[in-house]
Amino acid sequence: MIVYPIIVALRRHKAAVLLIVLQIALTLTIVANAFFIIGNNIEDMIRPTGVKEDGLISVVQGFTGIAGDDATVTERLDALERADLQAIRNLPDVQEVAASAQDGDVGDISLDQDRKGKIVHADYFYGDEHLRSALGVHLVAGRDFFASEIRHGHALPDAPIVLVSKPLADQLFPTGNALGQTLHQDGNIATIVGIVGPLQASWSGNPDYYAVIEPLRVDTSWPKYSARARAGRTTAALHEIHKALFELNPMREMPRGAGIYSFAEGQARGSRDERGIAVLMAVICVILLSVTGAGILGLTSFWVGQRHRQIGVRRALGARKIDILRYFQIENLLIVGCGSIVGVLCAFGLNGWLMKRYELMHLSLFYVAISVLVMLVLGQAAVLVPARRASMVPPMVAARAG
Repeated sequence: MIVYPIIVALRRHKAAVLLIVLQIALTLTIVANAFFIIGNNIEDMIRPTGVKEDGLISVVQGFTGIAGDDATVTERLDALERADLQAIRNLPDVQEVAASAQDGDVGDISLDQDRKGKIVHADYFYGDEHLRSALGVHLVAGRDFFASEIRHGHALPDAPIVLVSKPLADQLFPTGNALGQTLHQDGNIATIVGIVGPLQASWSGNPDYYAVIEPLRVDTSWPKYSARARAGRTTAALHEIHKALFELNPMREMPRGAGIYSFAEGQARGSRDERGIAVLMAVICVILLSVTGAGILGLTSFWVGQRHRQIGVRRALGARKIDILRYFQIENLLIVGCGSIVGVLCAFGLNGWLMKRYELMHLSLFYVAISVLVMLVLGQAAVLVPARRASMVPPMVAARAG
């Protein structure tokens, strides 16, 4: 099949071809970025957090009538938190419990005070000496915090010692000698006393598992605890914790969004927005692809109706049905190909704008390639019906119709 005659024929319908090319380009631009957003959201939802999820329980609640940040209030809050932790630890179905906080705090980790060398962006976790075992994170090297090393107060990364995740240790010290080394966390010096397995803040979107654990029991009117139930006793532990806490202090608050819940339930809550965005993007993609497919189908059907005489002449001259079918398929491939080229350029342009406005990551070539493939398959599928109908027209009937 010679392509040049197809190009000559398309020049006679410049306006129609231009419109369908622009429609394909617009669809690919949006679909590529939508696929990218959907893919990132799915990756965030299914990415392992590094903790032992089975049996892990989160407790988020508030102390009523306590406000301020002076020393008296801080000590009172700390006393209430320690009483809560001890009450939970005494329960028969609870294996471990720890003060736990990760409020989305992130910081820059470097090896020098002036930050002239390597800088790594990491998540800050705060907790006491029980945090690692409560979360079920593996200790790779070194040790846990001692009880005497735990501070209390407000969340500030200024501890003299820290635990770091192994991915962060490997990034900072590729030779594997991270244990006992010092690092600077936003300018504050700390010594690495322990290395734990990969640890992911589920809402941070940090794909590298760079994490620093600070020996700090955060004193706040809304503390968080992480408890680990004994094997097979998660449901019982949930009820026991709720009962024990309210027996200890019936004035505590647990409004919507807080409470006592399993790790799986917490993950479902945290990923609700991501699921909603993924569904919305998927619906938009289906609508756009459907409209574009309908446009290609309608245009090809219109051209088939206009070309009855041309088809009849070619059939009379010996063209086979497969030749007529291939003609329309190659014609569609040229149109969709041009639209895809324009769409790819526009997709990267849109992604660049989204990166500046919404801190979106750089568009992956994988999603662009998938989008182009979808457009090509859609175009061939949409053109198949009218092309088959054209190939079935008898030569003499088509000639008389002309």
